[in-house]
Amino acid sequence: MTSTTSAHDVCSLEEIPPGEGRAFAVAGQQVAVFRHRSGRVSAVQAACPHAGGPLADGQIDERVVVCPLHLNAFDLASGESSGDCAPLRVHPCRVDTAGRVSVEV
Repeated sequence: MTSTTSAHDVCSLEEIPPGEGRAFAVAGQQVAVFRHRSGRVSAVQAACPHAGGPLADGQIDERVVVCPLHLNAFDLASGESSGDCAPLRVHPCRVDTAGRVSVEV
């Protein structure tokens, strides 16, 4: 089975405050997109695999997002959990020269 991904325009960078995340429906999937204080963006599946917690509402730093329901941290680059949770699905994303955020699903 071959897996293909494509980039989807989801929002303007200005729609996500620095240091926060927002959830978006992207090609039928819920994706949490984060705007780091450094200016970079990252994206992962929107629901925590442990109990479905809204990861876009979690605390972030440059490396991790912390689930707001059970405080488990997930690596934003690999999706790996700091505990015994299943890993997150990580979505490549970028900001174009016009300030639009796109996410691959």
